[in-house]
Amino acid sequence: MENYVGIVGIIIHNRETAAPQVNEVLTRHGNLIAGRMGMPYHGKKMHVITLIVDGKDSDICRMTGELEAIKDVIIKTSTAKCNL
Repeated sequence: MENYVGIVGIIIHNRETAAPQVNEVLTRHGNLIAGRMGMPYHGKKMHVITLIVDGKDSDICRMTGELEAIKDVIIKTSTAKCNL
């Protein structure tokens, strides 16, 4: 299987309830995460996490699907085949 490299953007609207669930998913799929940056966006009352991911497309899709299932969480993903 080919590996994919990509970026996953996560927007959390209700930190108190959604953040623990998001962190649980990210911990389970930690082997896919090459980098992570998170910051509060107080002016919009949300928190933003950006991930750099590297792994099989099916594994990345599984992780993002679990994240999308969490209430008050929005996910945007962009990946490309990594032929190196």
